[in-house]
Amino acid sequence: MDLPANRGRWRRRSARSNVPLLVAVLLLLLPASLLLSSAYSSLLRSLLPFSASPSPSSSGGGVQRCGRSAELDGEKFLWYAPHSGFSNQVGELRNAAVAAALLNRTLVVPPVLDHHAVVLGSCPKFRVSDPADLRAAVWDHAMQLLRERRYVSMGDIVDLSPAKALVRTIDFRVFVSLWCGVDMRKTCFSGLCCAVSGGESSPSDYGRCRSLLSGLEGSESSGCVYPVQDDCRTTVWTYQENNDGTLDSFQPDEELRRKKKISYVRKRKDLYKGLGPGSKAEDATLLAFGTLFSGPYKGSESYFDIHESPKDHRIQTVLEKTEFLPFAPEIMAAGKEFAKSTIKEPFLCAQLRLLDGQFKNHWKSTFSALKDKLKALEMEMKRNKSGGPIHMFIMTDLPPANWTKTYLADIAEDEKYELYTLKENEVLQTAEKLMAAEHGLRSGFFPKIAESSNEDCHPVQLPEILLYVEESVCSCASLGFVGTAGSTIAGSIETMRMNNVCKL
Repeated sequence: MDLPANRGRWRRRSARSNVPLLVAVLLLLLPASLLLSSAYSSLLRSLLPFSASPSPSSSGGGVQRCGRSAELDGEKFLWYAPHSGFSNQVGELRNAAVAAALLNRTLVVPPVLDHHAVVLGSCPKFRVSDPADLRAAVWDHAMQLLRERRYVSMGDIVDLSPAKALVRTIDFRVFVSLWCGVDMRKTCFSGLCCAVSGGESSPSDYGRCRSLLSGLEGSESSGCVYPVQDDCRTTVWTYQENNDGTLDSFQPDEELRRKKKISYVRKRKDLYKGLGPGSKAEDATLLAFGTLFSGPYKGSESYFDIHESPKDHRIQTVLEKTEFLPFAPEIMAAGKEFAKSTIKEPFLCAQLRLLDGQFKNHWKSTFSALKDKLKALEMEMKRNKSGGPIHMFIMTDLPPANWTKTYLADIAEDEKYELYTLKENEVLQTAEKLMAAEHGLRSGFFPKIAESSNEDCHPVQLPEILLYVEESVCSCASLGFVGTAGSTIAGSIETMRMNNVCKL
């Protein structure tokens, strides 16, 4: 309390006659101070939710609590700033799960961000957003989703159960509600979420939480948050490679150094040594990364190069379990049902990305791959003397109204092919079942009051899950798959097919 700190400020007075009076005053004030101390302490904590306060479990008073809720005492967390499209966000989630398991931290599972709502930049060109800015951008977009009632957790869409026994998780809504004391009920669809994401909060609480989670305003010195500032310009994270601190094989070339005035040097760093036991980050309650996206480039990885760990069986298991994370059961079931009840026949899936980013300039090569596949199927049917049309499921970002004078219009009018597509209104019932299931909350930590609470909710909007159900349909295509070269969506479908997720 304040007494030990202020005791040295008292000064002896020479007048002896004041001593009895002083003793009497202290005796009168002592009972009142004891009665008020608890209430005053609670009031102070409510006014200053992010100031360190003694943990109830600490006998010596040396252990500090970061945040409001005692339910989080003793836990250490990891969160990060996802970006770009959904497939990139899934890749970051997998890397984050590995990092959380390796550092023995609970992973904070973020929301699904709108396509390119947060943008990283280019690692190969050494032009990326600062990690703190990325974290702030993710917070700002999450609050936009909250205001517009469009929030959906990555844990609602992606099935985290394969890694549940190896990686502890907590939903972002629950974490910021408990840790920051902010009201997140506008992100909820059903009663369980409302019960565990509530709380009285003011606008300033949201601002403090943004600052804290972003690593702004010197959060590192508070001991609560350690903001990781190493990004893909300077760092490639590794594990157990015995090359900590060595230069990475990919460096900016001389032209780029001169043109952009780049002084960066990329080094390979051991994640466990740099951010685990014995590091500056060890005692922080929250370890906050920027992006955790990574991809191969010129013989190296852009940021996160941990793909196997033969020396560490537990981490090797985590890597294997997170290499593929399927969609939630409701999404997978909807895809299988469409293949089984609507298409009914063996079919080909064509994923044609034509409008987004670089893909709008590569229509010719995209359609060429489909033409080649259809010719091969036609020849096979002739050899087998099988009749009937080739059944084909089309998933594309080009609306049917704009198919005119394209190869899609040609095959749609050709009797040799029977085409199938999905529309957003055809998956609304699946979206409602998905949100009602609340997988994002149930897959991780949530407060003890959850089982006995079921508050009324004003539900968020149903998420747009058409893309996910389309991918699920494509995983069932027994005649094969044709995807747009370079598309992460195509890569996701290929992974689903390799893992045999559809068994009709």
